[in-house]
Amino acid sequence: MDDTKTRILSAAMKAVRQYGLEGVRVQNISELAGISPGAMYRYFKSKDELMAACFASVDQQAAEIFEHLKFNPLIMLSDPMKAVRSLWVPYFRFWVAHPDETVFYHRFRDSAAFPEFYRHYDGSHFNTFGSMVRAFMNTFPSLRGINQDLLWLHVLTSTVMYAKYVVEGVLPSTQETEDTVFQFISVGLSGYLRSENATPST
Repeated sequence: MDDTKTRILSAAMKAVRQYGLEGVRVQNISELAGISPGAMYRYFKSKDELMAACFASVDQQAAEIFEHLKFNPLIMLSDPMKAVRSLWVPYFRFWVAHPDETVFYHRFRDSAAFPEFYRHYDGSHFNTFGSMVRAFMNTFPSLRGINQDLLWLHVLTSTVMYAKYVVEGVLPSTQETEDTVFQFISVGLSGYLRSENATPST
């Protein structure tokens, strides 16, 4: 990606963190990026287009986490919650390590425009993560009994929300916080990760 475009995306997310999604202005973003508003419009036709590009950029970064994980399906049978944690921890730590991106992502997903935007959004960059999810569902068929939209909204929204609390200083950035957040998020899954008659799926 062009260095200037990357700088604009970074400035836009920082500006949203400072001024809010509705309150941020092109002038705020261009000042943080160190370019003129006119120069910014050469890359993005509107603020809405820029916000959508920011979301796509962060979403792709989050998806890349799973591309680099070594996932052993056999662990699902011996210790299913350990397997879940091995996927969740790098995801949670990504958000904690990227404050501007976390606040932006949370606010954008919570915006009135997001449902319509997401209807046309290509999330194929999460294919690797999707294959990991399918392995869990094949190994633990009871997971199929959960409303999938509700399940992933619970995991995603809760993870990003708690990470936002950490980056905003509401919660301390400690191991205890990480452990407690995981416990809160995973407790609803534990009843579905039953290994009777389950065979690991790759």
